[in-house]
Amino acid sequence: MKNKLFLLILLSSLAVGAQSTWTADKAHSKIGFAVTHLLISEVDGNFDEFEISATAGDSFMDPSFEVSINTASVDTDNERRDGHLKSADFFDVEAHPKMTFKTTSVEKTGDNTFKMMGDLTMHGVTKPVTLEGKVNGVITDQRSQKLKAGLKLTGTLDRTEFGVGEASAAIGSEIDLTINLEMAQQ
Repeated sequence: MKNKLFLLILLSSLAVGAQSTWTADKAHSKIGFAVTHLLISEVDGNFDEFEISATAGDSFMDPSFEVSINTASVDTDNERRDGHLKSADFFDVEAHPKMTFKTTSVEKTGDNTFKMMGDLTMHGVTKPVTLEGKVNGVITDQRSQKLKAGLKLTGTLDRTEFGVGEASAAIGSEIDLTINLEMAQQ
């Protein structure tokens, strides 16, 4: 009897800390960015094609992400500008069709906030980046009866450190990232 009770307690404690796989609901997720133009305005855009998976517990406060972004899917609502961004002057989508991110560590910073460090590979260059994360909530989806998590990730990076374009007064080097995600537990 004692052995059964011990086994039950052990299995219960493992279930509480269990990690599961989550995937992005693309209809409710967006990878966005903004950059200063001519030192007076801001141009924003996003990437339309991406794959995002994560492992996390039920509270989604300990996520580990793997992200793959199709660089040719860059969209700033201006075909001419998008064509230039896809060229060898910037993303060089022919030579570098994918941008990737992989989490290296996560540090809880508050009840629903965390700092995530990871390796970003863009334009053939891999550098560490830090993103601030906020879990907006976790609910049980009424249709699937599975958990869904909503979160927002923000951060800043220097595009020139990745070889994406040159430093110039016309286009800022700092890129502000805003990533809104709805993740579905699998």
